[in-house]
Amino acid sequence: VKCQKDHRSKHKRACKMRAAELRDEIVFKQPESSHLGDCPICCLPLPLEGRKSTMNPCCSTIICIGCNFANQKREFQAGQKEHQCAFCRTPLATTDEGSEPHLMKRVEANDPFALLQKGVRCNRRGERERAIEYYTRAAGLGVVTAHCNLAMAYQNGQGIERDEKRAIYHWEKAAIGGHPDARFNLGVNDLKNRRADRAVRHFIIAAGLGDDDSVEQLKKLYPLGLVSKDEFAATLRAHKDAVDETKSKQRDEAEAANFYSR
Repeated sequence: VKCQKDHRSKHKRACKMRAAELRDEIVFKQPESSHLGDCPICCLPLPLEGRKSTMNPCCSTIICIGCNFANQKREFQAGQKEHQCAFCRTPLATTDEGSEPHLMKRVEANDPFALLQKGVRCNRRGERERAIEYYTRAAGLGVVTAHCNLAMAYQNGQGIERDEKRAIYHWEKAAIGGHPDARFNLGVNDLKNRRADRAVRHFIIAAGLGDDDSVEQLKKLYPLGLVSKDEFAATLRAHKDAVDETKSKQRDEAEAANFYSR
C-alpha cells in the first residue's frame, strides 16, 4: 500500500488510461438481445418500435401486439365484453385514471417496471421532478429504459439541472443493457466530438440489435471510408436477422388490422 501511495503520481495517467480501456470493453460489448427481451407469451424477441408492444399496469409485463391481438380475438369469439390482460387475466381499464390503482399497487411493491411507468405518466403530466424520482428508483433496480429517460432529462435539463456528464453516464448504462436508442445517441455524441471510430462502433452494435437509425448513419459514413465494406455488409445482415427474429404470423395479422398500442 505504501508503495502504491509513493508511486501514485508517477502512474496516475497510466491508471486512468487503463481504467478507460476497461470501461470501453464493457461499453462496446455486443449485447445478446435488446433491453426489451422476449414476449413472455410467444417467447419471440419484442419489437423495438414502442407501438408494437404494451405494458399493462396490472402485472407490469410487456406483451407484443401479436399476443394482445390474439387474446382480443379469442375474447371476441367467446362473446366476452370485458377485455382482460393477455398475461395475468386481470380486467383492463380503458383510461390511465382507471388503471392507476393497479399501477400504484405495483409501485408500492417496488416493482421496477411499475416505477418506470409511473415516471412516464408523471412526465406526461408535466411533473418533471416527480418523474425523475421514479426513474431514479427504477434505474436503481436495473430498468434500462429508466437510465435512458434519465439521460434525456440530464441532457435537456428537464426536471433536473442540465449535466452532460451525467447524461453520458446514463446513456452508457442503458447502452450496456442493450438499449439501441441510447447506443445511437452515444454514437451521435461521438460524431459531434470528432470521434468517428467510436461512433461507428456504437452504430454497428445498435444496428445489430435492429435499430434502423443506426443503419442510416452507417449508410452515410460508408462512402466516406469510415466503415469498411466487410463491416458494412456484416452489419446489414445482422440488422436483417434481428428484425426478422421479431416477426411472426400473429404479429403480421395484428399489424394488418392496424392493432397498435396507443
